[in-house]
Amino acid sequence: MTQVVEVDAATARDALHALRREVAKAVVGQDSAVTGLVVALLCRRHVLLEGVPGVAKTLLVRALARSLSLDSKRVQFTPDLMPGDITGSLVYDARSAEFSFRQGPVFTNLLLADEVNRTPPKTQASLLEAMEERQVSIDGVARLLPEPFVVIATQNPVEYEGTYPLPEAQLDRFQLKLTMPLPERADEVTIVSRHAAGFDPNDLVAADVQPVAGAAELAAARKAVAAVAVHPAVVGYIVDVCRATRSAPAASLGMSPRGATALLAASRAWAWLAGRDYVTPDDVKALAPPTLRHRLRLRPEAELDGVTSDGVIDGVLATVPVPR
Repeated sequence: MTQVVEVDAATARDALHALRREVAKAVVGQDSAVTGLVVALLCRRHVLLEGVPGVAKTLLVRALARSLSLDSKRVQFTPDLMPGDITGSLVYDARSAEFSFRQGPVFTNLLLADEVNRTPPKTQASLLEAMEERQVSIDGVARLLPEPFVVIATQNPVEYEGTYPLPEAQLDRFQLKLTMPLPERADEVTIVSRHAAGFDPNDLVAADVQPVAGAAELAAARKAVAAVAVHPAVVGYIVDVCRATRSAPAASLGMSPRGATALLAASRAWAWLAGRDYVTPDDVKALAPPTLRHRLRLRPEAELDGVTSDGVIDGVLATVPVPR
């Protein structure tokens, strides 16, 4: 039996900051996405990464998995992928004349669901139970997933060919939706220069990406995050921000209470990473866009006018009174 070594909160924080540095050895100019992934790990929740092809979405997740001493698996989502290809299925054994369960790739600590919106909704839905209840049910039997369990899904923008929009129920299960923009010129020069010097994105060992954190550090960090204080006035501010999205003129669907609790959890993790044991309104403001943007539904006429979810959230943050 493997013995888990306990670590203190300060050591865990240092390990997670080191994790960000390790990922940077392979991925250039996506610091906010890396930080968002760490926040989601601390919240025990999942992340949706969106960006055009070629901005290193898959490389980012692979580098993160390499930096963690955790089991990880990758599933390439395609139009012909079946639910059993993800969760596993019952297989008939002719020798014993019995059915046995063969685990799917979802039985891991870190699951990379690559291009998740290129598979039909039926297969997308196979992750719903796993993401929310951390188990899968096959033939009436619930099978628990390992701890920790985090899904990091990548997707191309929905206007790209061959994509299926994720249903609201599944989007709501992602703690954060992180957008990965095209890099600035200086970052792009660095990327191309690395490739000119022989960098191979498929060989993270050669890039010297090292495991620097594992289950013990994550457990200690999560325990410390849970102890971060949240003043009642800040709780009220989170609720007011989420309630204001429901009455925004451009919104057809605002935040549910799950969105508010997700914003609370993300703000706590952000504050702890910053070295504080309390949440400020600025923490809430910083985490509101990635936590809420995928949960907000816009009216069709607003979308035609060029209104975006981030624009609505920015408007809400500008109007809701900030507690002192």
